[in-house]
Amino acid sequence: MPTCSCRMRRSTAVPWGPATWSANTTTPSTSSVSSTRTPSEQGVRVMTPANDTLFSALVGAMRRFGRHTPGQWEDMKPGTYSYGDLVKMSLALGRLTSRIAVAGEHIGILMPNMVATVCLLIGVSAYRRVPCMLNYTAGSEGMQNACHTARIRTIVTSRAFLTKANLTDEVARLHDVRLVYLEDLRGEFGWRDKLWLMAYAIWFPLRAVPAGDPEAPGAVLFTSGSEGKPKGVVLSHRAMLTNAAQVLAMFSFGRTDKMFNCLPIFHSFGLTCGVLIPMVSGARLLLYTSPLHYKVIPELVREKRPTALFATGTFLNQYARHARPDDFTSLRFLVAGAERLAEPVRRLWQEKFGIDIIEGYGASETAPVLSINPPGGNRYGSVGRLLPGIEARLSVVPGINSGGELHVRCPNLMSGYYRYDRPGELEPPASAFGPGWYNTGDVVDIDTDGYLSVVGRLRRFAKVAGEMVSLEVVENIAHAVSADAMHAATSTSDLHRGEAIVLFTTDSDLTREQLAAAARGLGYPEIAVPRKIKVVESLPLLGSGKVDYMRLHSMGTQAI
Repeated sequence: MPTCSCRMRRSTAVPWGPATWSANTTTPSTSSVSSTRTPSEQGVRVMTPANDTLFSALVGAMRRFGRHTPGQWEDMKPGTYSYGDLVKMSLALGRLTSRIAVAGEHIGILMPNMVATVCLLIGVSAYRRVPCMLNYTAGSEGMQNACHTARIRTIVTSRAFLTKANLTDEVARLHDVRLVYLEDLRGEFGWRDKLWLMAYAIWFPLRAVPAGDPEAPGAVLFTSGSEGKPKGVVLSHRAMLTNAAQVLAMFSFGRTDKMFNCLPIFHSFGLTCGVLIPMVSGARLLLYTSPLHYKVIPELVREKRPTALFATGTFLNQYARHARPDDFTSLRFLVAGAERLAEPVRRLWQEKFGIDIIEGYGASETAPVLSINPPGGNRYGSVGRLLPGIEARLSVVPGINSGGELHVRCPNLMSGYYRYDRPGELEPPASAFGPGWYNTGDVVDIDTDGYLSVVGRLRRFAKVAGEMVSLEVVENIAHAVSADAMHAATSTSDLHRGEAIVLFTTDSDLTREQLAAAARGLGYPEIAVPRKIKVVESLPLLGSGKVDYMRLHSMGTQAI
């Protein structure tokens, strides 16, 4: 998952609530599941809130860092917000939305990266309703599927947002849901509400809302749907806040930092890392509406001088190519995740900006961070060590000689899934190792020092002439030949070889002969050279910045 710049200070523990875990890992054995333990990072103390919810964590941060903290958070609207402002907005929005849904009901939130969106999420959950963060880049079908999966009957959105994002027609296609607009809700905040807020609630915020339950759903996020119908990932308050604490136990991040977050908060990377970590650590936060503005974002970073930036590898590649050498000089942390970091992108940031990216790894189901290279211990090609409190085991995958399929058990694990065919019914996590374990579906290798290397996603292997070929290896070969272009591989059925590999690329000059030569030079077998090369103007992307492999697979079937 995340990556970060090497210019870091050694962290101290997060100053709230005591709890301690150690990271435990296992390596593959000859059996179908492994049980041999490997060394793990010891002596890391994780401080996490035993009884906190998102709202009480916000109130706790206000009490630690001060109510009057001008410039604490800002977005693209004029003005900034203090901790006191954040608490006040969360109380007001929570009170308003509690009138449109009963306790325990799921409320869809269809809003951009704005301070009001975060306060809406926190406020909804403070009143024991369940905020469900809808992916507005998924189109009407994707949003409708998400509403069905989580049994969402009410969506809170904004007319101004829908108009500006050209989503009015998409939202109009949704059925069996009620749209509630923030513009209308604000008009319903009467004088009694204002008296309650100003005379009582802002001074006694925890008394003003129902008693919180850290094990209750803090948010429902939705998988990208890149491999089928989206699943609802139910994350408790405890899971998200624990993950923030785990990261902060390893990396220093505090009052002197300012985070720039353009990743959508309807995904866990943007929510936990891009919002909750600055919230509980006291760092300032600038929310930007879209990661796709490749020319604007470097200019904003140069102007606003943040010390931390979050993005995917795909986005970082574009920012670097549109930026001037001095645009990112303020960065102390550079955080990337959600996809494998291509070596040419790492090299570009080193050569152009002098920033050494540290790669990490995670999943939405783990809120999301699982591992990251520790400060002073960066290993290129590795996604680092497991965070404190995470236990991992590998199961053997026939046909794959290196590593195994990763299963984890940890306090930052989701409460369970909502599935499309069983809407609103919580399916607790379980894997071959038993209840409470989660199968990531990723093939990883763990060395004797506890460093993880991701071999590939199991579903992203092709069986060509009886051999298992990682499609990520195919993409690595293409990047070695053509570093400036974008490449993505998929597979399709083949009558004679079982499956055939199709490479999509934005490089119109790329040839199979070049790929074959690169494969030999890198030590990869010739079978990893794609059968077909398809030139495209751009790769299809999801809102998170990941390649839309479901759409790509459909395109690959047509290409053969």
